Amino acid sequence: MWTVDEHLADVLAAVAPLPAIELQLLDARGCRLDEDVLADVDLPPFDNSSMDGYALRTADTVGATAEYPSVLSVVGDIAAGAGELPAVGPGQAARIMTGAPVPPGSQAVAPVEWTDGGSGTGRAADAMGAAVEGEEVRVLRPVSEGAHVRRRGSDVAAGTRVLEAGTRLGPTQLGLLAAIGRATVKVRPRPRVVVLSTGSELVQPGEPVGPGQIADSNSFTLTAAALDAGAIAYRVGGVPDDAARLRAVLEDQLGRADLIVTSGGVSVGAYDVVKEVFESYGGVDFRRLRMQPGKPQGFGRIGAGDSGPGVPLLALPGNPVSAYISFELFVRPVIRTMLGAEDVHRPVVRAVCPVALRSPAGRRQFLRGRYRAADGVVEPVGGAGSHLVGALARADCLITVPEDVTELPAGSEVDVVLLGG
Repeated sequence: MWTVDEHLADVLAAVAPLPAIELQLLDARGCRLDEDVLADVDLPPFDNSSMDGYALRTADTVGATAEYPSVLSVVGDIAAGAGELPAVGPGQAARIMTGAPVPPGSQAVAPVEWTDGGSGTGRAADAMGAAVEGEEVRVLRPVSEGAHVRRRGSDVAAGTRVLEAGTRLGPTQLGLLAAIGRATVKVRPRPRVVVLSTGSELVQPGEPVGPGQIADSNSFTLTAAALDAGAIAYRVGGVPDDAARLRAVLEDQLGRADLIVTSGGVSVGAYDVVKEVFESYGGVDFRRLRMQPGKPQGFGRIGAGDSGPGVPLLALPGNPVSAYISFELFVRPVIRTMLGAEDVHRPVVRAVCPVALRSPAGRRQFLRGRYRAADGVVEPVGGAGSHLVGALARADCLITVPEDVTELPAGSEVDVVLLGG
């Protein structure tokens, strides 16, 4: 029998990050950069106003007060996107909007609240109309040089590295790429994962459940888990225990898969046709692991030929808890490796378990639990059964009991694999 660590090492040795490709920005969401990105432009690309107000010379506002304001002639309006800019000379100001380029000759912007808005009332204004010929504006306080001006390159200077290779591209990173004018980017793509569950007893949720039948939950659990891991996931409904049907489904899915994940049919049951079909491809190994739950596992490649080495396949047990724990331990690290991520494994912490635990000899047991970070305590949720999906849904971690431990007294420290997030 294989240990958990031996099986995981064997699986990860057979996969690698997917080859880098150039993608449009939104298609690259969730991917990791395969290149350092340098800015070709300054951000902001020009000096611009951070406020609605008046661009002016600071010397013209020295000593200004509400009682004795500086009175300036308004020489024009400047809106965001303006091309031609009026020059601002001594005793002059230009009405300017947020984001608009600062005109030549000006040194700062007085927010409209520091002026009378050109109303002639001498009171601070909170609205601005269009400039009219001969208009004057009263500035009610001094304005320091550079006030309310966003300088060119103050955010990003041309030629600087703005994103490093390996960075995961989320909304803000994509926004930065767009801001510096990048329409495409070179990334490690998200792996395409095909998830299918097997078993003639499976029916789709919403359909009538007959005698001996159960709703297919594994394909939903595992597809959602693949999405959470960063993959593009395709769910295939339950495939009956029919070798020809299973082979046809696999052949149909191979063209869009970087990884295939199945659940069910990996034990020694008389009707488990999964092993029969996978073994017919060659290169798929079925093994027993020293773990509970999840003892039977399958791993290999199918579809090898002149076009390549084939698609990696992980065959998981059919019991829902076994399937999910197997995914977390083996499939998620494969997806993260294909993504080129550094954080391949779930975080593991030490915690105190307030109840006694039992575990079968020679098996690494993974119990479902609830972890309290505040006091470092973890408590089991539900029992050890591999069918307890209600308890699984309440769990946020896995409590690990090593292979050589059969009993742990209450208050023992244990390793805890944190799920989610």
